[in-house]
Amino acid sequence: MPRPCEPSSDPQTERILSTLDQFRIETPSWGYADTGTRFGKFHQPAAALDLGDKLADAGQVHRLTGCCPTVAVHVLWDFPAGTDAAEVVRQAGAHGISIGSINPNLFQDQQYKLGSFGNPDPSVQRAALQHCLDSIAIARAVGSRFLSLWFADGTNYPGQDNIRARKQRFTDALRQIHERLSDEEELLIEYKPFEPAFYQTDIADWGMAYLLAKSAGPQAKVLVDTGHHYQAQNIEQIVAWLLDEQMLGGFHFNDRRYADDDLTLGSIDPYQVFRIFHEIHGYAFDHGGVLPEIAYMIDQSHNLKPKLEAMIQTVMVAQELFAKAALVDHAALSVLQSRGDIVAAERVLQRAFMTDVTAALVIWRRRQGLPDDPLEALRSSGYIEQAARDRMQRRAALGIHQSSSYA
Repeated sequence: MPRPCEPSSDPQTERILSTLDQFRIETPSWGYADTGTRFGKFHQPAAALDLGDKLADAGQVHRLTGCCPTVAVHVLWDFPAGTDAAEVVRQAGAHGISIGSINPNLFQDQQYKLGSFGNPDPSVQRAALQHCLDSIAIARAVGSRFLSLWFADGTNYPGQDNIRARKQRFTDALRQIHERLSDEEELLIEYKPFEPAFYQTDIADWGMAYLLAKSAGPQAKVLVDTGHHYQAQNIEQIVAWLLDEQMLGGFHFNDRRYADDDLTLGSIDPYQVFRIFHEIHGYAFDHGGVLPEIAYMIDQSHNLKPKLEAMIQTVMVAQELFAKAALVDHAALSVLQSRGDIVAAERVLQRAFMTDVTAALVIWRRRQGLPDDPLEALRSSGYIEQAARDRMQRRAALGIHQSSSYA
Protein backbone atom coordinates (compact mmCIF):
# COMPACT_ATOMS: atom_id res chain seq x y z
CA MET A 1 0.00 0.00 0.00
CA PRO A 2 1.56 3.34 -1.01
CA ARG A 3 2.50 5.83 1.67
CA PRO A 4 0.56 9.10 1.85
CA CYS A 5 1.89 11.87 -0.39
CA GLU A 6 3.98 14.55 1.26
CA PRO A 7 3.10 18.17 0.58
CA SER A 8 5.46 20.20 -1.58
CA SER A 9 5.11 23.95 -1.43
CA ASP A 10 8.49 25.25 -2.59
CA PRO A 11 8.85 26.20 -6.28
CA GLN A 12 12.02 24.11 -6.70
CA THR A 13 10.26 20.89 -5.72
CA GLU A 14 7.24 21.70 -7.88
CA ARG A 15 9.56 22.29 -10.84
CA ILE A 16 11.10 18.86 -10.32
CA LEU A 17 7.71 17.16 -9.99
CA SER A 18 6.44 18.81 -13.17
CA THR A 19 9.60 17.80 -15.01
CA LEU A 20 9.40 14.17 -13.91
CA ASP A 21 5.77 14.00 -15.03
CA GLN A 22 7.00 14.61 -18.59
CA PHE A 23 10.03 12.29 -18.55
CA ARG A 24 9.47 8.85 -20.10
CA ILE A 25 12.20 6.29 -20.81
CA GLU A 26 11.98 3.28 -23.09
CA THR A 27 13.76 0.09 -22.06
CA PRO A 28 15.24 -2.36 -24.61
CA SER A 29 14.02 -5.94 -24.95
CA TRP A 30 17.59 -7.12 -25.63
CA GLY A 31 18.73 -5.71 -22.29
CA TYR A 32 16.78 -8.39 -20.44
CA ALA A 33 18.25 -11.40 -22.29
CA ASP A 34 21.63 -13.12 -22.08
CA THR A 35 24.05 -11.04 -24.09
CA GLY A 36 27.73 -10.40 -23.83
CA THR A 37 30.89 -9.31 -25.56
CA ARG A 38 32.65 -10.58 -28.66
CA PHE A 39 34.72 -12.82 -26.36
CA GLY A 40 31.82 -14.53 -24.62
CA LYS A 41 29.00 -14.03 -22.18
CA PHE A 42 28.28 -14.88 -18.58
CA HIS A 43 24.80 -16.33 -18.15
CA GLN A 44 22.36 -15.10 -15.54
CA PRO A 45 19.71 -17.49 -14.19
CA ALA A 46 16.99 -14.83 -14.44
CA ALA A 47 17.83 -13.75 -18.00
CA ALA A 48 14.84 -13.69 -20.35
CA LEU A 49 14.45 -16.69 -22.65
CA ASP A 50 11.90 -15.23 -25.05
CA LEU A 51 9.86 -12.14 -25.80
CA GLY A 52 7.28 -13.09 -23.18
CA ASP A 53 9.98 -12.98 -20.49
CA LYS A 54 11.29 -9.67 -21.83
CA LEU A 55 7.84 -8.11 -21.69
CA ALA A 56 7.35 -9.38 -18.13
CA ASP A 57 10.68 -7.88 -17.06
CA ALA A 58 9.97 -4.57 -18.80
CA GLY A 59 6.58 -4.49 -17.10
CA GLN A 60 8.23 -5.03 -13.73
CA VAL A 61 10.62 -2.13 -14.35
CA HIS A 62 7.69 0.12 -15.26
CA ARG A 63 5.66 -0.96 -12.22
CA LEU A 64 8.51 0.05 -9.91
CA THR A 65 9.68 3.23 -11.66
CA GLY A 66 6.46 4.55 -13.20
CA CYS A 67 8.28 6.09 -16.17
CA CYS A 68 9.05 3.22 -18.57
CA PRO A 69 5.76 2.52 -20.37
CA THR A 70 7.27 1.19 -23.62
CA VAL A 71 9.79 -1.46 -24.61
CA ALA A 72 11.94 -1.35 -27.75
CA VAL A 73 12.02 -4.53 -29.83
CA HIS A 74 14.51 -5.97 -32.29
CA VAL A 75 13.07 -7.49 -35.44
CA LEU A 76 14.32 -11.07 -35.95
CA TRP A 77 15.28 -11.41 -32.28
CA ASP A 78 11.76 -10.57 -31.08
CA PHE A 79 9.68 -11.00 -34.26
CA PRO A 80 10.80 -14.14 -36.07
CA ALA A 81 8.75 -15.25 -39.05
CA GLY A 82 5.20 -16.14 -38.07
CA THR A 83 5.03 -13.93 -34.96
CA ASP A 84 1.48 -12.80 -34.17
CA ALA A 85 1.76 -9.03 -33.68
CA ALA A 86 -1.67 -8.82 -32.05
CA GLU A 87 -0.63 -11.43 -29.48
CA VAL A 88 2.55 -9.46 -28.71
CA VAL A 89 0.45 -6.34 -28.14
CA ARG A 90 -1.86 -8.30 -25.86
CA GLN A 91 1.04 -9.71 -23.83
CA ALA A 92 2.61 -6.29 -23.46
CA GLY A 93 -0.69 -4.81 -22.33
CA ALA A 94 -1.08 -7.56 -19.74
CA HIS A 95 2.18 -6.31 -18.19
CA GLY A 96 1.08 -2.67 -18.29
CA ILE A 97 3.33 -1.59 -21.15
CA SER A 98 3.25 -1.18 -24.93
CA ILE A 99 5.67 -1.79 -27.79
CA GLY A 100 7.97 1.13 -28.53
CA SER A 101 10.59 1.62 -31.21
CA ILE A 102 11.09 -1.02 -33.89
CA ASN A 103 14.74 -1.87 -34.56
CA PRO A 104 15.49 -3.69 -37.83
CA ASN A 105 18.41 -6.15 -37.77
CA LEU A 106 20.77 -5.09 -40.56
CA PHE A 107 24.01 -6.59 -39.26
CA GLN A 108 23.60 -10.23 -38.29
CA ASP A 109 22.73 -12.10 -41.47
CA GLN A 110 25.60 -13.62 -43.45
CA GLN A 111 24.70 -11.55 -46.51
CA TYR A 112 25.66 -8.41 -44.59
CA LYS A 113 29.35 -9.29 -44.45
CA LEU A 114 30.13 -6.28 -46.68
CA GLY A 115 27.29 -4.16 -45.34
CA SER A 116 23.56 -3.68 -45.83
CA PHE A 117 22.61 -0.48 -47.65
CA GLY A 118 26.29 0.19 -48.28
CA ASN A 119 26.88 -3.27 -49.72
CA PRO A 120 28.18 -3.23 -53.32
CA ASP A 121 25.76 -6.06 -54.20
CA PRO A 122 22.37 -4.62 -55.32
CA SER A 123 20.57 -7.79 -54.25
CA VAL A 124 21.78 -7.31 -50.66
CA GLN A 125 20.76 -3.66 -50.75
CA ARG A 126 17.27 -4.72 -51.85
CA ALA A 127 17.08 -7.34 -49.10
CA ALA A 128 18.01 -4.75 -46.48
CA LEU A 129 15.43 -2.32 -47.83
CA GLN A 130 12.71 -4.99 -47.81
CA HIS A 131 13.58 -5.84 -44.21
CA CYS A 132 13.07 -2.19 -43.25
CA LEU A 133 9.75 -2.06 -45.09
CA ASP A 134 8.67 -5.23 -43.31
CA SER A 135 9.67 -3.56 -40.04
CA ILE A 136 7.44 -0.59 -40.84
CA ALA A 137 4.56 -3.04 -41.28
CA ILE A 138 5.36 -4.52 -37.86
CA ALA A 139 5.45 -1.01 -36.37
CA ARG A 140 1.95 -0.33 -37.64
CA ALA A 141 0.68 -3.68 -36.40
CA VAL A 142 1.91 -3.00 -32.85
CA GLY A 143 1.19 0.75 -32.79
CA SER A 144 4.79 1.99 -32.78
CA ARG A 145 5.78 5.45 -34.03
CA PHE A 146 9.52 4.94 -34.39
CA LEU A 147 11.71 3.00 -36.80
CA SER A 148 15.18 3.13 -35.25
CA LEU A 149 18.10 2.37 -37.56
CA TRP A 150 21.66 1.47 -36.61
CA PHE A 151 24.08 0.15 -39.21
CA ALA A 152 27.27 -1.86 -38.87
CA ASP A 153 28.15 -0.83 -42.43
CA GLY A 154 31.65 0.31 -43.29
CA THR A 155 35.00 -0.97 -44.51
CA ASN A 156 38.09 -2.27 -42.77
CA TYR A 157 40.73 -1.47 -45.39
CA PRO A 158 41.60 1.43 -47.71
CA GLY A 159 40.35 0.76 -51.21
CA GLN A 160 37.91 -1.91 -50.07
CA ASP A 161 34.97 0.05 -51.55
CA ASN A 162 34.04 3.44 -52.96
CA ILE A 163 33.16 5.65 -49.98
CA ARG A 164 31.14 8.15 -52.03
CA ALA A 165 29.21 5.36 -53.72
CA ARG A 166 28.34 3.89 -50.31
CA LYS A 167 27.04 7.30 -49.17
CA GLN A 168 24.85 7.49 -52.27
CA ARG A 169 23.47 3.99 -51.66
CA PHE A 170 22.47 5.01 -48.12
CA THR A 171 20.89 8.22 -49.35
CA ASP A 172 18.75 6.38 -51.88
CA ALA A 173 17.67 3.62 -49.48
CA LEU A 174 16.73 5.99 -46.66
CA ARG A 175 14.66 8.10 -49.04
CA GLN A 176 12.74 5.00 -50.09
CA ILE A 177 12.08 4.08 -46.46
CA HIS A 178 10.92 7.61 -45.67
CA GLU A 179 8.46 7.50 -48.56
CA ARG A 180 6.70 4.56 -46.87
CA LEU A 181 6.21 6.31 -43.51
CA SER A 182 2.78 7.48 -42.43
CA ASP A 183 2.33 11.02 -41.15
CA GLU A 184 2.65 9.83 -37.53
CA GLU A 185 5.78 7.75 -37.99
CA GLU A 186 9.37 8.86 -37.52
CA LEU A 187 12.72 7.57 -38.76
CA LEU A 188 15.60 7.72 -36.27
CA ILE A 189 19.10 7.46 -37.75
CA GLU A 190 21.89 6.46 -35.38
CA TYR A 191 25.62 6.92 -35.83
CA LYS A 192 28.76 5.26 -34.49
CA PRO A 193 32.41 6.21 -35.14
CA PHE A 194 33.77 2.65 -35.30
CA GLU A 195 33.09 -1.02 -34.55
CA PRO A 196 32.67 -3.29 -36.33
CA ALA A 197 34.08 -1.28 -39.26
CA PHE A 198 37.55 0.00 -38.42
CA TYR A 199 38.69 1.94 -41.51
CA GLN A 200 35.53 3.92 -42.17
CA THR A 201 32.02 3.56 -40.84
CA ASP A 202 29.31 4.70 -43.26
CA ILE A 203 27.45 6.75 -40.62
CA ALA A 204 30.32 7.68 -38.35
CA ASP A 205 29.15 10.88 -36.66
CA TRP A 206 26.21 13.20 -36.04
CA GLY A 207 26.95 15.28 -39.12
CA MET A 208 26.68 12.29 -41.43
CA ALA A 209 23.47 11.16 -39.72
CA TYR A 210 22.12 14.74 -39.97
CA LEU A 211 22.82 14.98 -43.70
CA LEU A 212 21.26 11.59 -44.39
CA ALA A 213 18.19 12.46 -42.31
CA LYS A 214 17.73 15.80 -44.07
CA SER A 215 18.07 14.09 -47.41
CA ALA A 216 15.60 11.34 -46.44
CA GLY A 217 12.76 13.69 -45.54
CA PRO A 218 11.12 15.77 -42.78
CA GLN A 219 10.18 12.78 -40.62
CA ALA A 220 13.78 11.61 -40.30
CA LYS A 221 15.89 12.75 -37.34
CA VAL A 222 19.14 11.88 -35.60
CA LEU A 223 19.44 9.44 -32.71
CA VAL A 224 22.28 10.13 -30.26
CA ASP A 225 23.72 7.13 -28.42
CA THR A 226 25.67 8.56 -25.48
CA GLY A 227 28.22 5.75 -25.81
CA HIS A 228 28.90 6.22 -29.53
CA HIS A 229 31.54 8.94 -29.30
CA TYR A 230 35.27 9.36 -28.98
CA GLN A 231 36.38 10.22 -25.46
CA ALA A 232 37.15 13.88 -26.15
CA GLN A 233 33.90 14.68 -27.94
CA ASN A 234 31.56 17.25 -26.46
CA ILE A 235 28.23 15.42 -26.64
CA GLU A 236 26.22 18.28 -25.18
CA GLN A 237 27.42 20.54 -28.00
CA ILE A 238 26.18 17.96 -30.52
CA VAL A 239 22.85 17.86 -28.69
CA ALA A 240 22.63 21.67 -28.66
CA TRP A 241 23.24 21.89 -32.42
CA LEU A 242 20.71 19.17 -33.22
CA LEU A 243 18.14 20.84 -30.96
CA ASP A 244 18.67 24.17 -32.67
CA GLU A 245 18.22 22.47 -36.04
CA GLN A 246 15.14 20.63 -34.71
CA MET A 247 16.81 17.39 -35.74
CA LEU A 248 17.25 15.62 -32.39
CA GLY A 249 14.94 12.61 -32.57
CA GLY A 250 16.05 10.48 -29.65
CA PHE A 251 18.68 9.12 -27.30
CA HIS A 252 20.11 5.76 -26.43
CA PHE A 253 21.23 6.06 -22.82
CA ASN A 254 24.39 4.39 -21.55
CA ASP A 255 27.83 5.42 -20.34
CA ARG A 256 31.34 4.55 -21.41
CA ARG A 257 34.90 4.73 -20.17
CA TYR A 258 36.39 4.15 -23.61
CA ALA A 259 33.81 3.87 -26.38
CA ASP A 260 30.62 1.79 -26.63
CA ASP A 261 30.95 0.14 -23.23
CA ASP A 262 27.21 -0.22 -22.47
CA LEU A 263 27.70 0.90 -18.86
CA THR A 264 24.81 2.08 -16.69
CA LEU A 265 24.03 5.75 -17.20
CA GLY A 266 26.12 8.12 -15.10
CA SER A 267 28.41 5.40 -13.80
CA ILE A 268 31.47 7.13 -15.29
CA ASP A 269 30.53 10.78 -15.84
CA PRO A 270 27.19 11.87 -14.36
CA TYR A 271 28.09 15.54 -14.88
CA GLN A 272 28.23 14.95 -18.63
CA VAL A 273 24.71 13.49 -18.59
CA PHE A 274 23.59 16.49 -16.52
CA ARG A 275 25.13 18.85 -19.08
CA ILE A 276 23.28 17.07 -21.90
CA PHE A 277 20.00 17.42 -20.01
CA HIS A 278 20.84 21.06 -19.28
CA GLU A 279 20.92 21.77 -23.02
CA ILE A 280 17.45 20.24 -23.36
CA HIS A 281 16.05 22.32 -20.51
CA GLY A 282 17.81 25.39 -21.89
CA TYR A 283 16.12 24.84 -25.24
CA ALA A 284 12.78 24.60 -23.43
CA PHE A 285 13.48 27.87 -21.58
CA ASP A 286 14.05 29.61 -24.92
CA HIS A 287 10.81 28.17 -26.31
CA GLY A 288 8.18 29.10 -23.77
CA GLY A 289 9.09 26.44 -21.22
CA VAL A 290 7.95 23.56 -23.43
CA LEU A 291 10.30 20.57 -23.45
CA PRO A 292 11.13 19.31 -26.96
CA GLU A 293 9.64 16.00 -28.06
CA ILE A 294 12.47 13.49 -27.78
CA ALA A 295 12.41 9.69 -27.62
CA TYR A 296 14.45 8.78 -24.52
CA MET A 297 15.59 5.16 -24.73
CA ILE A 298 18.08 2.90 -22.98
CA ASP A 299 20.50 0.76 -24.98
CA GLN A 300 22.42 -1.49 -22.64
CA SER A 301 23.20 -5.21 -22.53
CA HIS A 302 24.79 -6.14 -19.25
CA ASN A 303 27.18 -9.04 -19.04
CA LEU A 304 28.10 -8.61 -15.33
CA LYS A 305 25.45 -6.56 -13.53
CA PRO A 306 22.07 -8.20 -12.87
CA LYS A 307 19.93 -7.11 -15.78
CA LEU A 308 16.83 -5.75 -14.06
CA GLU A 309 18.89 -4.05 -11.36
CA ALA A 310 21.06 -2.37 -13.99
CA MET A 311 17.99 -1.22 -15.91
CA ILE A 312 16.33 0.31 -12.85
CA GLN A 313 19.62 1.84 -11.74
CA THR A 314 19.94 3.63 -15.08
CA VAL A 315 16.33 4.83 -14.92
CA MET A 316 16.77 6.21 -11.41
CA VAL A 317 20.00 8.01 -12.31
CA ALA A 318 18.38 9.45 -15.45
CA GLN A 319 15.46 10.77 -13.40
CA GLU A 320 17.79 12.28 -10.82
CA LEU A 321 20.00 14.04 -13.38
CA PHE A 322 17.02 15.23 -15.45
CA ALA A 323 15.53 16.70 -12.28
CA LYS A 324 18.80 18.41 -11.34
CA ALA A 325 19.07 19.94 -14.82
CA ALA A 326 15.58 21.39 -14.40
CA LEU A 327 16.88 23.45 -11.47
CA VAL A 328 19.27 25.57 -13.54
CA ASP A 329 18.21 29.23 -13.30
CA HIS A 330 18.26 30.04 -17.00
CA ALA A 331 17.18 33.64 -16.55
CA ALA A 332 20.09 34.34 -14.21
CA LEU A 333 22.42 32.30 -16.39
CA SER A 334 21.52 34.34 -19.45
CA VAL A 335 22.36 37.60 -17.65
CA LEU A 336 25.70 36.26 -16.45
CA GLN A 337 26.53 35.01 -19.93
CA SER A 338 25.76 38.41 -21.44
CA ARG A 339 28.14 40.01 -18.93
CA GLY A 340 30.87 37.50 -19.67
CA ASP A 341 30.96 36.42 -16.01
CA ILE A 342 32.40 32.97 -16.64
CA VAL A 343 32.87 31.90 -13.01
CA ALA A 344 29.40 32.90 -11.84
CA ALA A 345 27.78 31.35 -14.92
CA GLU A 346 29.53 28.04 -14.35
CA ARG A 347 28.50 28.07 -10.69
CA VAL A 348 24.83 28.25 -11.73
CA LEU A 349 25.25 24.85 -13.37
CA GLN A 350 27.38 23.44 -10.55
CA ARG A 351 24.86 24.43 -7.87
CA ALA A 352 22.06 22.70 -9.73
CA PHE A 353 24.18 19.58 -10.28
CA MET A 354 25.12 19.38 -6.58
CA THR A 355 21.55 19.86 -5.33
CA ASP A 356 20.15 16.84 -3.50
CA VAL A 357 16.86 16.01 -5.22
CA THR A 358 16.21 12.79 -3.30
CA ALA A 359 13.31 14.16 -1.29
CA ALA A 360 11.57 15.50 -4.39
CA LEU A 361 11.97 12.15 -6.15
CA VAL A 362 10.38 10.39 -3.19
CA ILE A 363 7.45 12.83 -3.25
CA TRP A 364 6.97 12.20 -6.97
CA ARG A 365 7.06 8.42 -6.49
CA ARG A 366 4.59 8.53 -3.63
CA ARG A 367 2.21 10.61 -5.74
CA GLN A 368 2.40 7.84 -8.36
CA GLY A 369 1.88 5.10 -5.77
CA LEU A 370 5.44 3.85 -6.31
CA PRO A 371 8.06 2.62 -3.83
CA ASP A 372 10.42 5.27 -2.47
CA ASP A 373 13.42 3.32 -3.79
CA PRO A 374 12.57 1.20 -6.86
CA LEU A 375 15.88 -0.66 -6.78
CA GLU A 376 15.50 -1.72 -3.17
CA ALA A 377 11.87 -2.64 -3.89
CA LEU A 378 13.04 -4.90 -6.72
CA ARG A 379 15.60 -6.58 -4.47
CA SER A 380 13.05 -7.27 -1.75
CA SER A 381 10.23 -8.30 -4.08
CA GLY A 382 11.49 -11.80 -4.86
CA TYR A 383 10.79 -11.20 -8.57
CA ILE A 384 14.34 -11.98 -9.72
CA GLU A 385 14.57 -15.14 -7.64
CA GLN A 386 11.22 -16.40 -8.90
CA ALA A 387 12.12 -15.56 -12.50
CA ALA A 388 15.41 -17.41 -12.09
CA ARG A 389 13.66 -20.55 -10.78
CA ASP A 390 11.04 -20.54 -13.53
CA ARG A 391 13.49 -19.85 -16.34
CA MET A 392 16.08 -22.38 -15.19
CA GLN A 393 13.35 -25.03 -15.17
CA ARG A 394 12.32 -24.08 -18.68
CA ARG A 395 15.92 -24.18 -19.87
CA ALA A 396 16.26 -27.68 -18.47
CA ALA A 397 12.99 -28.79 -20.07
CA LEU A 398 14.09 -27.36 -23.42
CA GLY A 399 17.54 -28.90 -23.15
CA ILE A 400 19.27 -25.50 -23.29
CA HIS A 401 22.85 -25.79 -22.05
CA GLN A 402 24.53 -22.60 -20.92
CA SER A 403 28.11 -22.18 -21.98
CA SER A 404 30.36 -19.31 -22.94
CA SER A 405 29.62 -18.23 -26.50
CA TYR A 406 29.62 -15.17 -28.66
CA ALA A 407 26.90 -12.61 -28.03
